[in-house]
Amino acid sequence: MEVGLVKKIDIDAEMRESYLSYAMSVIVSRALPDARDGLKPVQRRILYAMHDMGMFPSRPYKKSARVVGEVLGKYHPHGDQSVYDAMVRLAQDFSMRYPVVDGQGNFGSIDGDAAAAMRYTEARMAQFGADLLTDIDKDTVEFTANFDDSLQEPVVLPATLPNLLVNGSSGIAVGMSTSIPPHNLKEVIDALIHLLDHWEKIDDITPADLLQFIHGPDFPTGGLVFRYRENNKNEGKFDALATAYGTGKGRLTVRAKLHVEEMERGKSRIVITELPYQTNKTNLLTRIADLHREGKLEGLTDMRDESDRNGIRIVLETTRTVEVEDTLADLYKYTPLQTTFSFNMLALVNGEPRLLTLKQALRVYLEHRLEVGRRRSEYDLARARERAHILEGLLIALDNLDEVIATIRKSRTVETAQTNLIKQFKLTEIQARAILDMPLRRLAALERKKLQDEHKDKLQIIKFLEGVLASPKKLRSVIREELEGVVERYGDRRRTTIIDLADNEVSVPTDLIPDEQTWVLLGEKGTLARSSASTILRLAGKVDELPMAIHRANTQDLLYLFAADGQAVSMPIHHLPPVSEYGSGTHWAEITALTRRHHVVAAVVIPHQVFKAGVGYITLCTLSGIVKRIRVLDLPGVTGDLFTVMRVEKGDSLGWARWTNGEAEIILATASGSAIRFREDEVRDMGLPAGGVGGIKLKGDIDGVVSMDLARPGAYLWSILDNGLAKATELAEYPVQGRNGQGVINIKLADGAVEVVTSLVGDRDTRILVKMSTGVIKGINLDKTKFGSRSIKPAPLAKAGPRTRVVGAITLTESTNGDSDVKNIKQLSLIGK
Repeated sequence: MEVGLVKKIDIDAEMRESYLSYAMSVIVSRALPDARDGLKPVQRRILYAMHDMGMFPSRPYKKSARVVGEVLGKYHPHGDQSVYDAMVRLAQDFSMRYPVVDGQGNFGSIDGDAAAAMRYTEARMAQFGADLLTDIDKDTVEFTANFDDSLQEPVVLPATLPNLLVNGSSGIAVGMSTSIPPHNLKEVIDALIHLLDHWEKIDDITPADLLQFIHGPDFPTGGLVFRYRENNKNEGKFDALATAYGTGKGRLTVRAKLHVEEMERGKSRIVITELPYQTNKTNLLTRIADLHREGKLEGLTDMRDESDRNGIRIVLETTRTVEVEDTLADLYKYTPLQTTFSFNMLALVNGEPRLLTLKQALRVYLEHRLEVGRRRSEYDLARARERAHILEGLLIALDNLDEVIATIRKSRTVETAQTNLIKQFKLTEIQARAILDMPLRRLAALERKKLQDEHKDKLQIIKFLEGVLASPKKLRSVIREELEGVVERYGDRRRTTIIDLADNEVSVPTDLIPDEQTWVLLGEKGTLARSSASTILRLAGKVDELPMAIHRANTQDLLYLFAADGQAVSMPIHHLPPVSEYGSGTHWAEITALTRRHHVVAAVVIPHQVFKAGVGYITLCTLSGIVKRIRVLDLPGVTGDLFTVMRVEKGDSLGWARWTNGEAEIILATASGSAIRFREDEVRDMGLPAGGVGGIKLKGDIDGVVSMDLARPGAYLWSILDNGLAKATELAEYPVQGRNGQGVINIKLADGAVEVVTSLVGDRDTRILVKMSTGVIKGINLDKTKFGSRSIKPAPLAKAGPRTRVVGAITLTESTNGDSDVKNIKQLSLIGK
């Protein structure tokens, strides 16, 4: 072009062409994810740079600044802050359903706090991120030149995991945007497997078929998603999820998960435990406070943020003069406790932006994985054939060892030796070179066997890979097995609850708590958890932690824990950490106001119907035989603070707590072998801080109460000594008398027994778990015990010795909690001492 030459152009055409070029560059190179690996270019470059630097999950962390510098210098010539921000988001567990970067340091918080500067934080690939690059060195994906043609970078990652749907994506391009919610990995893979199993008829699969597997978005912060929304034309509600997944566009109503806790004097508190996705907690609290000051939100008396490392807990206390449902309606209307998620599944397919339905997104990913599997098989097949070819030459040489050695010795040069070997033994150049390079140790008999075994293995691999490449069905089977392996590594439970409510309905929060039967597990070392697994009832053998109490409960019920010093704390059952088996869980000090210095001695589950109706009492007993009754009406609801249920005298300790209906009969048993039976109304109900009254008179200073239980018709009192002797007697032989007496003889100490360990009420089919001092649990049925009168001699039940003693027992019982106001409330409890 000549200097000074002015070229006339049409400004309208030039602006149009330049703007379109810029727009496509932003769309393809920056803002939108690829439908195959679910990554934007900057995210892909961050992971590939980490791969190049060896920042694998098993390696030490490196400064984030090193990663940013590597990405900027080699692959992404843009601002350093934009690269760091992208990396920070990949490491945030509240932004990503399955983080792909493992960050160490301050990577921001759900409160809106920014991450620390890149010079302070450290990072490496998470295992999830590393799996996105699996087999990238096997020619599975295409590479392209970087910005200055000095290096190669991948166009897409192999993506062993369906990252686009699992982690979602959001971005704003020029003239278009994408907003894909995260999903549960197990559900997505179940849908992928369904497509693979019906690949020949994939066109017949409908969105409804896929929605049987993928129930909806699964946000990392949990919350609630409404399946149905109100139609703008007042034509009733429609299925918002089906619309979004069937068209690729839609709007979903997302709401915080919360529940209402009853307080004293008719007041209530709203407890928020999960927030809508991408909701800033600090902004939410500020918004609530501003609304209250402006008078748009009435009835709030206090607002506290009690969130900690165990999760979110925002408490809003209300007055008695307002209806909780009205307050909730205002909160949903004016605050981010309820938001709308715009569903727009826009992603790049063959380098072009396309709006994808759920089925299309799954199919694009599967086609990518099938292509990766084909290219990987071709690569592995070529390597296996090369190695098998060399092994065949080495085995020929070993079969003709003397001739080979003689040929090599006669040759003047290496090149001559190679030529002679090729001519004499009909070898290829590669085989001849391998023979010449073979070390002398290969001549040993064992080394020969290794070569033969390796050759056999290579032939099997070749046969398998040829079969995979020749059969699309076998290739799909390989991909299916890989997806099943992903589920085993990363499959977890859904966090977001899908409910069938329209977005203009305000539901009672307690109804949103899952109505599920569960087991409450309390161990003697302080482990507290809940489990829906029935395997906990089959405890036997050596265990790491002996059970203290195992209660049958509902997730909507309340749990009260009682400490030896007379203090207690309450919490909802659904707040307990879920586990799959006994022995795991969280220490009570980490999820309640109790500390590790407290010694929890009893746990009582109160059904939510009982607590709401204020039915019954809590009956307490100490080791010295002091008993007390408290009305359920006097108990505080769920509270984060400790409260005193009984004043325990110095030298004494609270030992037992039970729910009673006001007409129960109490049975106390002592270490010396006595027992007393009296009506519970012999003990008047008292306020929380008060002490108790005498329940039984003990024999001497070394005697003490070993159990408190409730009598029931036709049952037996089962007792066991520390030396393993036990017997059972009908409760009819224990007369009802006044409290604070000496009681009657229950069991006589025999054969060197020091004390009675415990006495429990049960039926003939009751299952009893006997706890030994060695940490062993022995499960027996009560009908295996010796039956007889109160004076009968006990018989051996559990083998004991000088170093092996019985230390306790718990038993499975069934009782009815309630009266004429609360019907058919049943609770199964494993209780004992």
